[in-house]
Amino acid sequence: MKPGVIEVDGEVAEALPNTMFRVKVVAGQIPSVAEDKIVLCHLSGKMRINYVRILPGDRVKIEMTPYDLTKGRITYRY
Repeated sequence: MKPGVIEVDGEVAEALPNTMFRVKVVAGQIPSVAEDKIVLCHLSGKMRINYVRILPGDRVKIEMTPYDLTKGRITYRY
């Protein structure tokens, strides 16, 4: 993990085209955010190469930059 990256857990709410997903993150995991948040995420390169399938309802780990808390990258599926 790179320094300065926020790593949180969430649940996939919706699958979109081009390996994009809407992930629901529970309140309290993201600093300075008080309510549940929907984050637009794409699949990381290793998960694309290994054909990891993600469906709505799956629990995932996502990485976000502190500069834009509306977008992220899915790095792990539980």
